[in-house]
Amino acid sequence: MAEQSLSRNDMSRPRSRAKLYMVIAICAAPVVASYYAYYFVRPEARSNYGELIDPQRPMPALHLKTLDGRAFDEAALRGKWTMLMVAGGDCVAACVERLYHIRQVRLTTGKDRDRVQRVWLIPDAVPLPTAVIREYDGTEMLRADPAELVRWLDLDGPGGDDYADHIYMVDPLGNLMMQFPLDADPNKTKRDLAKLLRASRIG
Repeated sequence: MAEQSLSRNDMSRPRSRAKLYMVIAICAAPVVASYYAYYFVRPEARSNYGELIDPQRPMPALHLKTLDGRAFDEAALRGKWTMLMVAGGDCVAACVERLYHIRQVRLTTGKDRDRVQRVWLIPDAVPLPTAVIREYDGTEMLRADPAELVRWLDLDGPGGDDYADHIYMVDPLGNLMMQFPLDADPNKTKRDLAKLLRASRIG
């Protein structure tokens, strides 16, 4: 009887181990799948319109000032997704078009619009047109050190594209992470922003 009991125990051990391994495999499957998706599927599935900036560039000290010349606390720009543009104070047609673009794209985010802010950095001391200030009220209009702007935004280096010829996306931690062309398609920009807001756990 003892031998029969021992024999049954020996036979049941492989079945118990098989069940254990099956449970482990079921539990591990989602983790394995996520790693597979991240390392093998995700890069090919990317369909962003804007150009991702890799590595991301933390915002340096830009010595920002308000339009009336007061120092601006740059920490106030963190905590939200920032649509950022650079243009001189004279704000000709291309400048106005970008101001309109980022305002409209932000509005399309609906209930998430409070997670997005608009910033216009001005690298000169030229007075802004009063009509532009009024029309785009809600855009943070700040004067910035032009040398610092070049170091931060001129991604192509000397002789490359003008750093002011883009609309930029800055994450809530202050990292420059994406850029759009000067004549960006608002619908495609909107899709990229919507993806960022859905995926973000911050801002």
